[in-house]
Amino acid sequence: MSGQAHTFAARLLQWFALHGRHNLPWQTNSTAYRVWVSEVMLQQTQVTTVIPYYQRFMTRFPTVNSLAAAPLDEVLHLWTGLGYYARARNLHACAQALVTEQGGEFPTQLQALMALPGIGRSTAGAILALSGGQRHPILDGNVKRVLARVFGIAGNPGSSAVIAALWAQADACTPTSNIPEYTQAIMDLGATVCVRARPACTLCPLNTACIAALESRQAELPGRTQRRARPSRETTLLIAHTGVNGSIAVLVERRPASGLWGGLWSPPQFDSEQEALEWCLREIGAPSANSHALPPIDHAFTHFDLRLNPVSVRCQPRKVHDGGDRLWYPIETPPQIGLPQPIHQLFERLRAGFLLG
Repeated sequence: MSGQAHTFAARLLQWFALHGRHNLPWQTNSTAYRVWVSEVMLQQTQVTTVIPYYQRFMTRFPTVNSLAAAPLDEVLHLWTGLGYYARARNLHACAQALVTEQGGEFPTQLQALMALPGIGRSTAGAILALSGGQRHPILDGNVKRVLARVFGIAGNPGSSAVIAALWAQADACTPTSNIPEYTQAIMDLGATVCVRARPACTLCPLNTACIAALESRQAELPGRTQRRARPSRETTLLIAHTGVNGSIAVLVERRPASGLWGGLWSPPQFDSEQEALEWCLREIGAPSANSHALPPIDHAFTHFDLRLNPVSVRCQPRKVHDGGDRLWYPIETPPQIGLPQPIHQLFERLRAGFLLG
């Protein structure tokens, strides 16, 4: 380790001892399983958001075997609202692979971990570092930002050259001792001090050697990917329902495994209101009242904006039942299935007494 890298690690560890986060739920009994679940949840999601989801998830699935044995719908149900649902599907698939191929035990080699569904190099390194103290560099978003600023690594952060430079610097800075503490420390610094906008440089233990701070380049580093015009989409959401107020049930169907909200449940979606009403007449029968539009729902994804235009249709009462990829979803006694966040919020409004008409 070079002198600069050694100083980097030493200062970071001193800072972490006084100012780092030491009481996160996954820091208690830091098994590979517990660390893995936390690392997957923390991808693109802040710690404060993750904590209640993590606690509920670990209460229901305390072991990898219990997660592997659970229906995917229940896993997605507990993930509802956390977003990026491919993470939950990969988590479930990985748990099943661990049980069937590894006897429920996590591999202790980096390449073997990376061969599992949904586990990349940084996640694998974090699992081995935090649960086993193995020396592996990590490179999540927070770590990239810290390294790019301190060492002046400019350029498109998505390019192979910049990624290679960041990995090389991450490896150079990772010490040979205090691995769990260092790994948590560099993530904490990026999450709480070296934040994207208005970093708290005066509080940073690395500020005297940080190129971004010394040259006032905090806004420039790390580099930015070239922005493209943000696309938008629009779709009609058929809210076919039976019952009145307290006993409302809404028809939902499972989304295809690939694509938008893959594997989750949602009211049927169509290109137009006419197409939705024709489908309703064909599949459910004549409505018992005229259809009417509900207020649109706007939802922002990472790369595009979506507007849902709900159309409410009251249908003839019929038995609420489960079956295949379509079911009647009782608002007051909801089944344990995964819902996209805007659909979950819409159903909460219905439960609170919002009238469908």
